Amino acid sequence: MGLKSKEQLATESGAVLKIGEVAKLSGIGIEALRFYERSALLGRPGRTESGYRVYDAAVLQRLDFIKRAQVLGFSLDEIKRIIADKQAGRSPCREVRETVRQRLEELDERMKEMRRYRRELGDALTKWEETGELDGHVCGLIEGTGIEHPNPAPRAFSREPARRKQ
Repeated sequence: MGLKSKEQLATESGAVLKIGEVAKLSGIGIEALRFYERSALLGRPGRTESGYRVYDAAVLQRLDFIKRAQVLGFSLDEIKRIIADKQAGRSPCREVRETVRQRLEELDERMKEMRRYRRELGDALTKWEETGELDGHVCGLIEGTGIEHPNPAPRAFSREPARRKQ
């Protein structure tokens, strides 16, 4: 029989946890926990007579879900919608699949743009290596480049919600 983690023990015992304990067990800071509460990602915790927040051990599972969803690229607003769907008795899985499908399409397009940009930049460098120095206002190599499209700096994923198919 293996040793159980603190999280497993807290969950199995039905422990009531203070915010500092939740922060320590989850690896999420106290201010982030308060923010998640204000953002309705977490339910409102109970309060002790002295006003301290006390959480049911199930909060650890919710926080684990939030962290996993963030790793997959979901925004906090998207995570909030997923949680709300589940709480309303609807399965959020279709929306999750559609969101990931859209993200994959965006990534494929972005990778295609990056490969094209890489080729153009490589071609420019090859030409510049042959040219050497080139006078210009600042640098004739840059000023004379034929690359016209904007530098493909990283873009954030679209945060538009996936459209549900009826």
